[in-house]
Amino acid sequence: MFVLGILIGIYSYIIFFLGVNGLLHQSLALPLTVFFIFVLLYTFKSGIKLSWKYSKTGVFFLTLLFAQAGVNLIGVLGPELSFDSLWYHLTLPKLYIQNHSITYIPGWLMYYSAMPKLVEILYTAVLLLSNEIVVKLLHYIFGILILIVIYKIAQKYLNKTYALAACVIFYSNLVVGWMSTTAYVDLARTFFELLTFSAFLIFIDKKENKYLYLSAIMMGLTISTKLIAVGSFLIYIPLLIKKPRQLISFLLISLLIPLPWFVFSFLHTGNPIYPLFSGYPLENNVLHLLNPFNFIEELWGLLIHSQDPLSPIYLIFVPLICLYLGKFKKQEKLFAYYSLFGLLIWYFTPRTGGGRFILPYLPVGSILVLMTIEKLSNSIKKYSFVLIVFIALVLIGYRSFANKKYIPVILGNQTKSDFLAKNLNFKFGDFYDIDGYFAKKIKPTDMVLIYGIHNLYYVNFPFIHESYLKKGDWFNYILIGEGMIPKRYSNWQLIYQNDISRVKLYALP
Repeated sequence: MFVLGILIGIYSYIIFFLGVNGLLHQSLALPLTVFFIFVLLYTFKSGIKLSWKYSKTGVFFLTLLFAQAGVNLIGVLGPELSFDSLWYHLTLPKLYIQNHSITYIPGWLMYYSAMPKLVEILYTAVLLLSNEIVVKLLHYIFGILILIVIYKIAQKYLNKTYALAACVIFYSNLVVGWMSTTAYVDLARTFFELLTFSAFLIFIDKKENKYLYLSAIMMGLTISTKLIAVGSFLIYIPLLIKKPRQLISFLLISLLIPLPWFVFSFLHTGNPIYPLFSGYPLENNVLHLLNPFNFIEELWGLLIHSQDPLSPIYLIFVPLICLYLGKFKKQEKLFAYYSLFGLLIWYFTPRTGGGRFILPYLPVGSILVLMTIEKLSNSIKKYSFVLIVFIALVLIGYRSFANKKYIPVILGNQTKSDFLAKNLNFKFGDFYDIDGYFAKKIKPTDMVLIYGIHNLYYVNFPFIHESYLKKGDWFNYILIGEGMIPKRYSNWQLIYQNDISRVKLYALP
């Protein structure tokens, strides 16, 4: 898996360097992608060696995993609806492709365009060759890869049945099910974050610096995927503080991997970690966070009141983990240490709510729960497994209900336009040409100025957005979402409006 992570990073950076040099063309991306796939197949030609000999309980856990994966796949095969995907995870790659280059997009809408985007670059390559469904499938695959890494780590400390149970706990989280059906990047970040911890465990065990460097490379890929992952440094600093050279090496290698993105951001914005500390609402109020009651309130909200709450299994086992921690072996205690620090990092790093910001730390927490169960009496172990299965079945049912809306469009009984007309949130800035008017009216030589529309992925015509409009830009149509047409364009005539998608199109008289 470490080789796979490194190959993914290399491929992404090759596409990145092609893009910043204005060479983002299908004619270059296609042979590069074919070669990359060939290298992957050659590297993993022996396959991932997983034993298929399990106890009856193990077979049942494996069946649950396949059921969960199948339910999630239904959501993958339907059109994208998620806000951030339509805002920038997919829109930025689409803009890169239209411009044949990777560049910074100024203004208040696409400020994420300066941040490290290792996975969005992968999405760019996919969209050059295919569509957003394949992008969603790629993110889904990262979820499957996480399960494999969880299994391989857990099997070093637990038997195969317990390792599978750890996978079930992780995959049963509603946030994992939701992320598996989107074109977000959080599962990819979790994959690299878990590989970072896995390599560090090997380093602790074997005391060989090459595994520390490998862990640092994985951390660098994590930061290249999502900048706020830099907070995970805090997990490893106390473990290396007595060995300054190793600590400095770990930090330098980790920052060297995303360095091209830091340079890219600095050249365009003057801030290597833009938009952090640049006036955007991404920083937390430290004094507010230091209030312990606020921590309890936010944690309780994450576990109970969030739209994608975590599995209750973690909360249930916190007392038992504390009670049995003294019976853990030295390296097993690292799992408890990592989970605690992961919780604190989640709390103090910038986030906008929801379980996906703590998602990267859930794999280790899931293994920790099974380490605790393994030390309980046989009768309590049985009840624990029943609880794991019950929660998994409930959450599989929940995700099945959430994903059933995709079935008609997947089977061809519903058109994509009809599906999106019924499921997109046009009140909240989504757009789709639901009746095909724009496809017929707007020509490739036209240019549309867009106001009041936030999520632009489904815009399939030449456009300029109000957020980066500059003096001298030419356009012959104005598309208005929410709000009114600016007064300076009051002489423009309304030529089209749609009450479902809530848009109006204006042209010069």
